[in-house]
Amino acid sequence: MSEELQQQLRAQLWNVANTLRGNMSAGDFMYFSLGFIFYKYLSEKIEKAVDTALIDDGITFKELWQSTDEDAEELKAEVRNQCMDSIGYFIEPEFLFSSIIASIKIGENILPKLERSLKQIEDSTLGHDSEEDFGGLFSDIDLNSPKLGKSSDDKNSLVSSVLLALDEIKFGSEAAEEIDILGDAYEYMIAQFAAGAGKKAGEFYTPQEVSQILADIVTTGKTDYAMSTTRPALRLAAYPRSSRG
Repeated sequence: MSEELQQQLRAQLWNVANTLRGNMSAGDFMYFSLGFIFYKYLSEKIEKAVDTALIDDGITFKELWQSTDEDAEELKAEVRNQCMDSIGYFIEPEFLFSSIIASIKIGENILPKLERSLKQIEDSTLGHDSEEDFGGLFSDIDLNSPKLGKSSDDKNSLVSSVLLALDEIKFGSEAAEEIDILGDAYEYMIAQFAAGAGKKAGEFYTPQEVSQILADIVTTGKTDYAMSTTRPALRLAAYPRSSRG
């Protein structure tokens, strides 16, 4: 991987750590951060995929969802179905990470929308083959936790600061194609904070080389969504299910 890009990624993740440091334990910090990182990854993945698919229609994902005419409604249904078939989940544009960031920048309290955003990802998979992979994915993120602050404003300020720091990491950029940003972000976080998180986190840490082999075995013959969403996590034995209940 590019050493320069890796160092940039680590610096950005450390900014997130500085934002949360002192508010919660290393373990809580790690699971909060990893949940937000995965939310950002899933948001950027679907936004890029849909925008690319809509090029010939001369419209973007967000523009399509703002339209209400009959043709647009048909296209929305088609887009939703294609997303479920190809990547296994769906997020409406107003709940994308980029939309949350836009709300932060105009001073909105983003906690209610963020909570709906995370729930929408999980709910979109109900009744689909991807349901098992996404069930309880964000269960470690409690936006009402007192660890985020005493008041609603305190919680909103802290979470907003974390998301703004994460916004500097571009999973969908050309640079991201040179390194496994999702994988390396997870590996860096657990390497830095697993000791403080205790056995719960440390016992699930698996070196990249071993996890790559496991991922190759587990995803053999899987559909596209399994390869594109579960594989990055499997590569690092990431986000352990047992910690999510």
